[in-house]
Parts: sequence; structure tokens; C-alpha cells
Amino acid sequence: MKSPRRRSASMCSAVLSLAAAGVLLGSASRAAAASPSAGPPGRQVFALQDTKDLATTAPVKAEAVVFQGRKAVRITMDAGDHDGMAVLPGSEIQDGVIEVDLAWKKTTPPGVRFPGFIGIAFRVNPDAKHYELFYLRPGNVRAPDQAQRNHVVQYTSEPDNGWYRLRREWPTVYEAHAEMEPEKWTRVKIEVAGRTAKLYLNGASEPALMVDGLKGQDLRGSIGLWGYTSQESYFSNLRITSLPQTVKNGSDVAGQWDVAFGTDAGPMEGSLSLSREGTSVTGAWSGALGDNCPVTGLWRDGYVELSFRGEWSKDNRQGVPGPVTAFMAGWIDGASGKGRVRVDGHADGAWIAKRKE
Repeated sequence: MKSPRRRSASMCSAVLSLAAAGVLLGSASRAAAASPSAGPPGRQVFALQDTKDLATTAPVKAEAVVFQGRKAVRITMDAGDHDGMAVLPGSEIQDGVIEVDLAWKKTTPPGVRFPGFIGIAFRVNPDAKHYELFYLRPGNVRAPDQAQRNHVVQYTSEPDNGWYRLRREWPTVYEAHAEMEPEKWTRVKIEVAGRTAKLYLNGASEPALMVDGLKGQDLRGSIGLWGYTSQESYFSNLRITSLPQTVKNGSDVAGQWDVAFGTDAGPMEGSLSLSREGTSVTGAWSGALGDNCPVTGLWRDGYVELSFRGEWSKDNRQGVPGPVTAFMAGWIDGASGKGRVRVDGHADGAWIAKRKE
């Protein structure tokens, strides 16, 4: 992942080049895979005091070290401008709780601004290129600019929904400010349940960031220790607790739907009539913003992105009347659906839908 200063919209990733069949959790360059420590049923413990539990390929380098008095694994990469990851063999999880201690240390020269990137990837696909990701940018905690402060904790879903796309399309939804001490150990907890994930820091009772509608198509995968160049990333004491699975993919979007928008400009209601051919979705919207508005979009194993052109009414107290474009993104699960909606320049919020009988 390239930094906001330098990276392009796509993740020029240096994560594991393990796309060949059967290679993800094994590498000729690492030690033989080791099982996690024994624990209660449904729990895995990775002490991360050595590198035997990690699958890495160049340029990612994993070392056993002591940092601030604690045994840990340090992840570094050769010079450049890219992210990288080490995957934990045997750490596969769908729903559950991931807990880990992590710390970040920048290695750029004094005076060079570099807020850092360190996090945990989950539901990592066997190709190690598709995964969900929560990451921290510790150097932004004390930034002098409020916009930078709002980029302390972030979510992405690689490779299709990187930071640039999510920030442009859904501002403020997938990133937030949070308090932590830069270059100190931070306790991270991630709760994953179906399409929802919550990120907690340092034992807080409330999440620092919550994602209702994970973008990734894979519901199950491994855990990855994720870092970036120009820094040292430290990880210790990782625990995984698996919980019962809550959702399945594949629900169809075709049909008739009652839809409600809850936005910062007020509630809106309408209906969708949709057809699907392969991944292509077409149909019509009727209700707030206009009747029989042509709808186009895509469907991917239950995930949908839809858009239509409408008219912002002069009777609405907020916004300038005139043509608008509405965008919807989210998941269909059986006879219901939900996600995010925005009406460009006018409204932002959430949508819910119920299939008509």
C-alpha cells in the first residue's frame, strides 16, 4: 500500500508471492510450519517469540527480537514504497476475535513526515492478495492537521477496495481518529462477525472503527502481520478465538425490493426492480429522487454496487435542487440487504432493503 504522499490508487503490494497452488502456507525460504500453542477449543495462541510460525517471501523479512522489553517478531522490508505481510500458517478463521500487541518504529530521517502503517490482515485468501485489513497510522495521532488526525485507524479490502477508492467514494466511513502512544505497544482487538468487523484499542469498551459491510468476497482465510517500508513493525502475543459462522455468500439481487435510506439529509424511501445476467445488474428505481429511474450495477457473489440518476427536489430543505446521482453498495443476504448510500453532493448514509413477497 503506498502512502497518501506517494502511492497510486492500486496497492503496489509486496505481500507474499504465493499464488501458486499449495504454496500459501509453505515456503522454501522459511522454517517448517509450526502449530499454534494448545488452548481451549476454538482458541489458537501464537506467542510470536520466534519466526517459525510465519510464512514470508522476499522482500518481507521476519526476525525474532526484543522490543521495549518484550519478545516479538519484527517485520521489515527492503527500501522502496510498498506494503508487505507475513502469514500465520494454521490461523484460518471466518468469524471470531483476533487479539495482538503491536508496535511501530519509523526509520525515516529526522524531519521527514511518515505516519506509518501497521496492522492485521484477516480472511487472507490462499493467493495472499485478497484480504480484509485494519491498520494503524500512529504518526497521525499528534498531527497538526485535523484531516491527518482523522486517518489514524483505517480499513481496506484488498485489492479492489483500497484506501484511495474508499476515501473518495465513502469519505469518513472507513477511517477515524483514535488515541494511542506512537512507537509504544498497542493492544489491538478485532471482532469479526459475518459482514461486520470492529477494531478496539488498548482495552477500550467501544470500537475505534466499525465496518458494517466488509467488502471482501472471501468469508474465511488466514491472519497476516502487515507492515510497510521505511519502518519497523513489531508483533507479539497473538490470540485467535473462533466463533460460529453467521453468513453465507451467493444471495441473488434479482427481484422486487422495498428500500429505505437513512441519510444526514433525512429519510428516503423507494423500490427497486432488478434483473441480473452474470455479474451485470439492471433495473429501475421509483420513489424519492424520481420514478422509473434506470439502475445499473454489478453483483459479486451477493455483494452489489448500484447507481441511478434522479432529481433532488426543491421541497427538500437541504441541498440545491437539480439532477443527482445516487450510489448504493452493500450485501444481499437472503430476503434482505443493507449497505451504504450516497447522493453525490447532497446526502450520505445507510440503506436497508426487504424483498417483496
